[in-house]
Amino acid sequence: MNQYTGSRAVVVGGSIGGLTSALLLRRLGFSVDVVERTPEQLDHRGGGIVLQPITMKWFHEHSAHRIEDLSTRSSKLRYIGARNEIVFEEPAQWRYTSWGSVYRALLADFGTEHYHLGEFCAGFDQDADGVDLRFVSGRRERADLVVFADGITSTGRRRMFPDLEREYSGYVGWRGTVREDRVSSGTRALLDDALNYNVADHSHIVLYTIPGMDGELTEGRRLINYVWYRNVAPGRELHELTTDTRGFECPVSIHPGTVQQRYVDELREAAVRDLAPGPAEVVTRTDEPYIQVVFDTRIPGMVDGRVAIIGDAAFAARPHAAAGSAKAAADAWKLYEHLGAATDVRDALEQWEPGRLELGNQLIDRVAAMGARSQFTNTWTPGDPELRFGLYAPGV
Repeated sequence: MNQYTGSRAVVVGGSIGGLTSALLLRRLGFSVDVVERTPEQLDHRGGGIVLQPITMKWFHEHSAHRIEDLSTRSSKLRYIGARNEIVFEEPAQWRYTSWGSVYRALLADFGTEHYHLGEFCAGFDQDADGVDLRFVSGRRERADLVVFADGITSTGRRRMFPDLEREYSGYVGWRGTVREDRVSSGTRALLDDALNYNVADHSHIVLYTIPGMDGELTEGRRLINYVWYRNVAPGRELHELTTDTRGFECPVSIHPGTVQQRYVDELREAAVRDLAPGPAEVVTRTDEPYIQVVFDTRIPGMVDGRVAIIGDAAFAARPHAAAGSAKAAADAWKLYEHLGAATDVRDALEQWEPGRLELGNQLIDRVAAMGARSQFTNTWTPGDPELRFGLYAPGV
């Protein structure tokens, strides 16, 4: 495997994909710095993650952290009927974690000396020998390789493709977590040891258990995590919903504590009306539900000279395949393999790009079809004995 001792890499974006990429680049001999726009640690951001094998690969092969200590697990896929009855169940082994648990472990492996918070990358230029990055703070960096892993609002994508637009799906994901000991024993028993689905007319909710806020795995202190997909018309209705309590429109997500109270009240009322009692209890007991706007983003290219774009920065896919974090990790691992097999950064990126573009487009096609089926052609209503199964199951 080729070593890049003496070469420098900068990773823009300090989330899961960025940290995975940085750790792998450092194994190749690069001197690596990570720059993250957020001014504070990200450990309590985000909700649950369904773990795919590629997301766990770093922990299995190179980390002192054991994935068993960072995650919960279940053995069933379960559909819940309108009266809390189990209408379908089959064996299915899955692991789940919280975004914060994985982030904390990856950051501990990388260290904080070369992890820089509060640095927003404004743009870049490059020549044959390297890339020059410019930051809002006035900071400048030069590197032999730059990886943009800065998520849905990626600076790298906007600079490379300024006219690229996101495509709104027609629905949003209401998200939240509730500690297990805050719901009834009946609801805990109903949801235990399963990836749970409850279907309503043109809507569905998925629920599973993840580690607690500080990574606790003790029963009762773990969190029940959910995403409830609800259709919202584009235009005025969506703009109003995504205006936060400060009066700012938030086109990507509305964070916990900043969703307008009238919408939180409506969500709780709708949960009682539309969902089975167990899932409804979880939703109504959420103190600060938040909103993820669901859309698709494709990118025509992931490489520009010595610059690569990975994860959601390149292809922002709907959550239905549980592939967001997995796609970022897979991009990072494939980049690692191509760099290790090549003798030049630019050649490695050229070899890496075609396969990642193909996979990204396939993923967008798949999750768009899943979303259309579950949100727009699903007509099951509470009380209807014929539940339409097979909405989706996680997997890349």
